[in-house]
Amino acid sequence: MLPIASRPQVRAYLRALFTDYPGRLAGVLALHVTGAAAGLAAPPLLGLLVERVATGASTVTVDRIALAIAGFVVAQAVLVRCARVAAAQLAERVLARLREEFVDGVLAIPLSTVERAGTGDLLSRASRDVAQTSDSVQIALPMIVVSGLQMLLTLAAVGLVGPILLLPALVGVPVIYLSSRWYFNRANAGYLRETAALARMADGLAETVEGARTVETLGWQQRRIRRTQEQLEGTYAAAMYTLKLRTLWFPLSEFGYAVPAAVALLAGGWFVMEGWASVGQVTAAVLYFVSIIDPLDRILSYIDMLQLGQASFARVIGVRAAAGAPVPADGPKPVDEVLVARDVRYSYVDGRDVLHGIDLAVRPGERLAMVGPSGAGKSTLGRLLAGVHAPRAGAVELGTVPLEALPLDELRGHVALVTQEHHVFIGSLRDNLTLARPGATDAELCAALETVDALDWALALPEGLDTADLSLSPAQAQQLALARLVLADPHTLVLDEATSLIDPRAARHLERSLAGALEGRTVIAIAHRLFSAHDADRVAVVEDGRISELGSHDELVAAGGAYAALWRSWHGLSLQQGVDDPDDHHGGDRQPEGQ
Repeated sequence: MLPIASRPQVRAYLRALFTDYPGRLAGVLALHVTGAAAGLAAPPLLGLLVERVATGASTVTVDRIALAIAGFVVAQAVLVRCARVAAAQLAERVLARLREEFVDGVLAIPLSTVERAGTGDLLSRASRDVAQTSDSVQIALPMIVVSGLQMLLTLAAVGLVGPILLLPALVGVPVIYLSSRWYFNRANAGYLRETAALARMADGLAETVEGARTVETLGWQQRRIRRTQEQLEGTYAAAMYTLKLRTLWFPLSEFGYAVPAAVALLAGGWFVMEGWASVGQVTAAVLYFVSIIDPLDRILSYIDMLQLGQASFARVIGVRAAAGAPVPADGPKPVDEVLVARDVRYSYVDGRDVLHGIDLAVRPGERLAMVGPSGAGKSTLGRLLAGVHAPRAGAVELGTVPLEALPLDELRGHVALVTQEHHVFIGSLRDNLTLARPGATDAELCAALETVDALDWALALPEGLDTADLSLSPAQAQQLALARLVLADPHTLVLDEATSLIDPRAARHLERSLAGALEGRTVIAIAHRLFSAHDADRVAVVEDGRISELGSHDELVAAGGAYAALWRSWHGLSLQQGVDDPDDHHGGDRQPEGQ
């Protein structure tokens, strides 16, 4: 799973987040305090009204008191309304910044970290945790602050009415304190377990759906159902734990803050008989204690929401830790475009290396094909050469600078990975293209599309480059991805069968189209079809995580080793199936193709 921020980190981030808006925060607090203070005028005025009626005051006096009460009620309503609007505006600013920083953090996470953590964890943070954090900032936090201010000001008002009348409030303090302390010591960890269980369940469901064909082919339906059931049971157990905490804490807390009002009423009679307080003072105190029940109830209810929000918030800002410290832009610069792997070792699982001491130097402008059986480590090596993964041991360097020492934007200006996967983003065709080069002109966009033979269908769209809601075929989507690559203009390309999932006729068409764009670039092609290797300057044979052979096609065929056996096998099979013989087209003169 991705990291989770600690409580000190959460508090520090919250302080930094809110203190960046001191004026707005002070305004919100001032409005809430003023509104709460306006609400404190009603109880003593009601107490005064009781005393005046008891002493036979005139109706004019009673009317004036009633009008004053109504005025303060209206003033409180207006102030509370303004305070809530101001708090919502501040919360939206804070949340907008939090979401932006979350997206920045997500995009900065190394792909290897995302792959290890699984998509479920990241998706649950981007959806459920962000939404829960939003509810906490917009609803729970303001309500707790407002209710806390109301409670403190109300208690202060009771003290001003008569200090002795504060004694009944002490009755509920031990119950509320002890039950809340018990709850807080357990709630945060419980909610973290619940959110983690939900993330695991989401990851398992996404994995099952994405691999549905594999599950069906291997007959793993019942196995996946059992695993999903286990994850559901784990999520249920985690949710029941936090529910148990709430069912124990809420009744105890409600008892603790309901008792003071009853005690104040009973003790108030005794205080009046002893002459320690008047009827009006007791009336005001009882009304104050009754009015405390509502803000206390809101505090306890929203604290529970805040606990869940804190757990979600810790997961949201934990993404920043997963991204790690940004690479300084003023670090070492590559002296050339020579890509070198030195004694590279890599493992997906600790203690089980999949690459074992790889040494490889790729010359600028060279076409290098990597071939070998499935699972030999070709794609893993390609991802290391593209800087997607960092080696466990050894180094991958570009111009004597380790790839991980280069800022991501600079790295992608040198080396880019092109895989079978491609994505069409929401937005117009222009938006999809300018992701690779913001600010590119229409002429540059059209030139990139023309390079990959996509200009005709692009201009035929209803609104041309500004056409939104794109519905593209797989081949067109791949052409769009290749056009983005042309705009990004990296010096070295690592091609991991970038066109292998497309119809063979379209794939060969794309490969021919891409050949011009690859001219003058370094190309590392991970090849399963050996005509790509036939056209390369050199061929690296990867077996069991090692480079067993390295040389030109002719040299390796003449050597009679593993590559020669692969070539004879593929060459014979392709002739039997009627596939063109590369030698018939090239006559031994190898011209660089798209791969």
